[in-house]
Amino acid sequence: MLKGILKSARFLFVFILFVWSCTSRKEINKIDSQSGLLKYASGFAWRQDGHVKHVTVNYPYPGATEGYQYMLVPDDEEVPAHEKEIQVIRTPIKTMVCTSTTHIPLLEYIGETKSLIGFPTTDYISSEVMRKRIDEGHVTDLGIDKVMNIELLYSLHPELVMGYTMSNDLGQLKKIRELGIPVVVNAEYLEKHPLGRAEWIKFVALFFNKEKEADSVFAVIEKEYLTTLELAKEAKQKPTVLSGIVYGDTWFMPAGKNYAAQLFSDAGMDYLWKDTESNGFLELSFESVYAKAKDADLWIGVGSFNSLQEIEATESRYGLFKPFQQKHVYTYNVRKGAKGGSEFLELGYLRPDLILKDLVKIAHPELLPEYELFFYKKLQ
Repeated sequence: MLKGILKSARFLFVFILFVWSCTSRKEINKIDSQSGLLKYASGFAWRQDGHVKHVTVNYPYPGATEGYQYMLVPDDEEVPAHEKEIQVIRTPIKTMVCTSTTHIPLLEYIGETKSLIGFPTTDYISSEVMRKRIDEGHVTDLGIDKVMNIELLYSLHPELVMGYTMSNDLGQLKKIRELGIPVVVNAEYLEKHPLGRAEWIKFVALFFNKEKEADSVFAVIEKEYLTTLELAKEAKQKPTVLSGIVYGDTWFMPAGKNYAAQLFSDAGMDYLWKDTESNGFLELSFESVYAKAKDADLWIGVGSFNSLQEIEATESRYGLFKPFQQKHVYTYNVRKGAKGGSEFLELGYLRPDLILKDLVKIAHPELLPEYELFFYKKLQ
């Protein structure tokens, strides 16, 4: 799965400027637990005071020790007294710029595709609904994410820019906020549970006053995921799984606490590196991977390769693995948008239920006899 994830970083991540929260981690958790609205996501919390919403992003980037705070105030109300560090955003917003393809389905599923007016490198967007808006000229291409055309962005006068950061180096988005444009961080990628990532649809919905719509969408996704999870428990055996490919001299693959490893486990698979403690990615030698996984039953996640021949042409030793020899190699990169964007990388965070069904179909086809793979495909 790694290559797609690494490629997605190019267009998925932008740096943002936001404010440090004065709320302690203990207080943040208290808000979250009292709200009763979030079941899996731990990265954000919110509470309502009258018509004003107080939103906190608890973990804006890996290793963050403090969060970011937002005060969402209706357009027709006065802004309450607040600490200067708190970002005030008028709601409901009507126009916004997103910086990650994973934000696109969050808008689409709550009926807010019309709100998007700018995006860095629109070719990456796969959604048919959003592509229609792009083709009609409603969404402005802002250039490559890390060097977005800020002057062009400013000319659009968006009411909000939704960004994404991997560190406290907020880079270009600092300039955007200095221009008086509100910037918020979406840290969905840090959630450890697949449903936790999907639950960030509730975060986006807050800015549009569409909490009920988001709750309804998430309830369906959760039900489908949990139903499939229970079905996977009926499997009598767990096939062993290998993942990732080599880049340079290093084989990258999900660590045992990684999001992908969680999905493998929930699908009733025996991921061979499940006991590693990191939630990131392992960097291993080809030899060590071969020694442990040469007889694996399945190989899932091979970057952008489209055939076994293409894989072997890149590294002949791939042909030594049992799943390669038995043609049990699967890619998730089969569904592409009109301009070549990956639908898996765009929609996968919101629809872990579809990913899980695919994996159960691959590992235990007898449990889902009528189901057809959505994201994944067996390579020939």
